[in-house]
Amino acid sequence: MRILLVLAHPLPESFAASVPRTAREALEASGHAVDLVDLYAQNFDPCLSEAERRAYFEMPYGTSDVADMVARLKAADGLVLVFPQWWFNFPAILKGFFDRVFAPGVAFTHDAAGGRIVPELTNIRLLYALTTTGSPWWLVHFYMGNPVRRLLKRGIASFCSKKLVFRMLSLHDMDRTTEARRKAHLERVRKALAAI
Repeated sequence: MRILLVLAHPLPESFAASVPRTAREALEASGHAVDLVDLYAQNFDPCLSEAERRAYFEMPYGTSDVADMVARLKAADGLVLVFPQWWFNFPAILKGFFDRVFAPGVAFTHDAAGGRIVPELTNIRLLYALTTTGSPWWLVHFYMGNPVRRLLKRGIASFCSKKLVFRMLSLHDMDRTTEARRKAHLERVRKALAAI
């Protein structure tokens, strides 16, 4: 498989930056090709422009400003996202990646009759999210209802692809975690991706 591995964290020395290294090693050891996109290192502009929004319902939708990212997404069989959860949500740069790259004609098309959208990312067979939260698991799950998982699984995955495998691995309580817990999380990541 060809895996698009997307990192959305501004600090190259962060724990989040170690996750794609582990993921890449596990995937390549299993014979997969990995295309790593570091959104911050590549200075990805997350802002949907006025022109992009005005053309949202025009076909074909213009993706020339993000053509490289669109091509990489269309060439992939799987998508692995690595990001922290800030305020129980995606970092702005990752949200902008979805807004600009998961565009009409790329990730979905508008139903001609109006209403629902039709998935177009039929090439994507798996979506894994490897994430951290500053909050403990009970707060994320019970109090907040795990919003990032819902957005990824029920929103992006369901609306953009058909029958893909979805999995999310989270390290909670990151602000108070230990070296042992971080190592254990990386091992979980390694095993999960080696099994693909």
